[in-house]
Amino acid sequence: MGKQKIVITDTNKKVEKSVLLGAAFLMATSAIGPGFLTQTTVFTQQLAASFGFVILISLLLDVFAQVNVWRIIAVSGLRGQEIANKVLPGLGVLLAILIVMGGLAFNIGNVAGAGLGLNAMLGMDPITGAIISAAFAIFIFVVKEAGKAMDKVAQIAGFVMIILMVYVAFITSPPVGEAVINTFAPSEISIFAIVTLVGGTVGGYITFAGGHRLLDAGVKGVESLPQVTKSSITGIAATGIMRIALFLAVLGVVSQGLAIDPENPPASVFKLAAGEIGFRMFGVIMWAAAITSVVGAAYTSVSFIRSFHPMIEKYHNWIIILFILVSTITFALVGRPVNILLLVGALNALILPLALGTMLVAAYKKNIVGDYKHPIWLTITGGLVVVIMGVLGIMTLIEQIPLLFK
Repeated sequence: MGKQKIVITDTNKKVEKSVLLGAAFLMATSAIGPGFLTQTTVFTQQLAASFGFVILISLLLDVFAQVNVWRIIAVSGLRGQEIANKVLPGLGVLLAILIVMGGLAFNIGNVAGAGLGLNAMLGMDPITGAIISAAFAIFIFVVKEAGKAMDKVAQIAGFVMIILMVYVAFITSPPVGEAVINTFAPSEISIFAIVTLVGGTVGGYITFAGGHRLLDAGVKGVESLPQVTKSSITGIAATGIMRIALFLAVLGVVSQGLAIDPENPPASVFKLAAGEIGFRMFGVIMWAAAITSVVGAAYTSVSFIRSFHPMIEKYHNWIIILFILVSTITFALVGRPVNILLLVGALNALILPLALGTMLVAAYKKNIVGDYKHPIWLTITGGLVVVIMGVLGIMTLIEQIPLLFK
């Protein structure tokens, strides 16, 4: 009996390690989508070496947001919408509506990105590429062990993206010393860039992607907090490495005085850095970034409505597949609806303070977390993120709404 117990424990440790890494990379690869590649390139063009400071501040805000949310989900054993409904009845429904709307709109962009990735990689028609990519994403949820398949795809894609990005950063020979100095003493600061990066990395559904994945895999309770915290920081670190590598690659190209194509900024960086091979490499990165974001957006958005009805819980994998199909059909027939993306982008900036603020209130409710004592430094830093992103999110919304009626 003793031997048998040891074997089971070892297996559980292996499974848990795989799940923790899978959750970290699900969060990271959900954040690293087509928008991530474009934003990083454009802001590096505008701010040059000072963009290092923006990355540093946004990474700190990301860590404060993610560690808070993941810990409270793990301790309560509840999904985000269930916690929100316990804090204030109906709040979970509002949060679910905002996240599903945002997830669906951005998934149209993710599907488009997957099509463009295959176009750059293989010369395939973007719409055909988008349909093939959607079929691949759907297959992940058709297989028996969908969770394990998703973890594995997220990990492989994450590692491939990081390796290729670091290689391109290396061959462009960026002024690393200048970048390091400006990271801590910037010559220019862009608040808008910080908000965009934080919203794109931990905004909307991404805030909950990893926490919900761990919950579905049975990782919960106070005893799991060290692993949960480590997993959340691993996810942010993977995103950070990718962001820094792309920043250095673009900085290397810009510092050589080469002109970046405004029509497709990230693709032109790779082409300028490594010629035709660089362009194909961009295709691989773009496709990996987009396909993992398609999977992450669909999985996490549907996880927000799973608890609302037993039928949704029973058939949630099929609803995820439907979610991907709707995104793909919309892109194939309509393209990317710019106005909807603008409005949802502004709403996304407001989801983070609403979601994180709700989690911080939940951390002090015994009917949600029991006797757990939330660290005061996490409450303070989390509260800071809520205030900063709340104020700047409202400013963004005020700017974006008039654009819908032009």
